[in-house]
Amino acid sequence: MSSPVAVLAVLAACLCGVPLPVACRDHLNYRPIIGVLAQENIVGDPHAQGSSYIAASYVKYLESAGARVVPIRINRTDEEYENIFNSINGLLLPGGGVDLQTSRFSCLSKIFYDLAIKTNDASDYFPIWGTCQGLQQMTVLSSNKSLLTLTETKAVALPLTFTPGQRPHWVSAFSKAFPRDLLLSLSEDNITTNFHSWSLSLQNYSRNAKLKHFYKVLTTNTDGRREFISTMEANHYPFYAVQWHPEKSPFEWVDKPGMVHSAASVRASFYTAHFFVSEAMKNHHKFSSASEEERALIYNYSPVFTGLDGIFLQKYYFD
Repeated sequence: MSSPVAVLAVLAACLCGVPLPVACRDHLNYRPIIGVLAQENIVGDPHAQGSSYIAASYVKYLESAGARVVPIRINRTDEEYENIFNSINGLLLPGGGVDLQTSRFSCLSKIFYDLAIKTNDASDYFPIWGTCQGLQQMTVLSSNKSLLTLTETKAVALPLTFTPGQRPHWVSAFSKAFPRDLLLSLSEDNITTNFHSWSLSLQNYSRNAKLKHFYKVLTTNTDGRREFISTMEANHYPFYAVQWHPEKSPFEWVDKPGMVHSAASVRASFYTAHFFVSEAMKNHHKFSSASEEERALIYNYSPVFTGLDGIFLQKYYFD
């Protein structure tokens, strides 16, 4: 756990934020569209249709902060993926359970990751957010290898241990809107939901020069044996990732240990979503026509209710 002094230092730093100048706000894109990458269906899913899915909670998570969503299906051509990339304003890599080196999810993550690196290097701002599996995939893409290790973190709620001298961009960027009591709850209370068996240990991160150069560690957690990274962001790109699940508190209702529906956890979900959607507003990609945009949006698909005992309450399935 962080010391009281360290936590107070984070809180004090968050008071120093400055709101965007009016001139900058006038250049934001107030109709952001974020792509969410689909992944192969879970083996044994009795509700499965087609070849891939997106959990509806990720869609609701982004919509709750003012974005629209485009599903990125796993069976399109490279040309189609590049066209999608040039039409959306950000990318979310969701949680799941596919192979991070051989799956279609992994392959497509690399396509969009490489495009995002290239376009950001050309001063075209394009953010990426990774949740759970998304964080893990981002570490594989940045290091060109899997450095994950098994942890006892399946169905457990934890507080965040803030790294001394660091604070998440999603906190500092919205210091006036992000309540201090909520930041304190994140650092002291068990309100971050964890549903993962694999983690990037702080030791493995520290031993890999590529990861240390690319990412800075914002928060860590421990399963009692290993300290692992729970929040990170890139040093020079608008890439952000959490090992925990902010989208589950307001939108998933399976009755299992680790699921938290407290007011603080729901507020944390909103503020993280609000941050990422605001990052996407800095991008001005758009579809070539209104009709093309309309055909691409998630509204063309209907979520399937998979039952109250499932990890995901609803899923979108795709051919």
